[in-house]
Amino acid sequence: MEALIRRINRPNAQSPFGDGTVTDALARRDVLRLRHALLTGAADAAAGRGQGVGRQLRSELRQLAALPVSELREQADRVALELRHLDIDIQRTNWEADLLH
Repeated sequence: MEALIRRINRPNAQSPFGDGTVTDALARRDVLRLRHALLTGAADAAAGRGQGVGRQLRSELRQLAALPVSELREQADRVALELRHLDIDIQRTNWEADLLH
């Protein structure tokens, strides 16, 4: 397993990708995934998803979002689009690169 990981990581660190390497692109992809999860989680929390109402009826409670839910969802959509495009480019590059022996 270690040998296979090394055979994958070496070309990633050496293969050009945009202004950097495939390794750089993989780091960017990881950050975009984290950012997307943060934005969607914040939007869900602000919208009140997943929160129980206890003994009160929903009609008795008035909830106000502390964060701009629609703006967060728009940002999450933009990040998701960037992530999809980056992932496609990474996959294409990986198909074109050879493993080092």
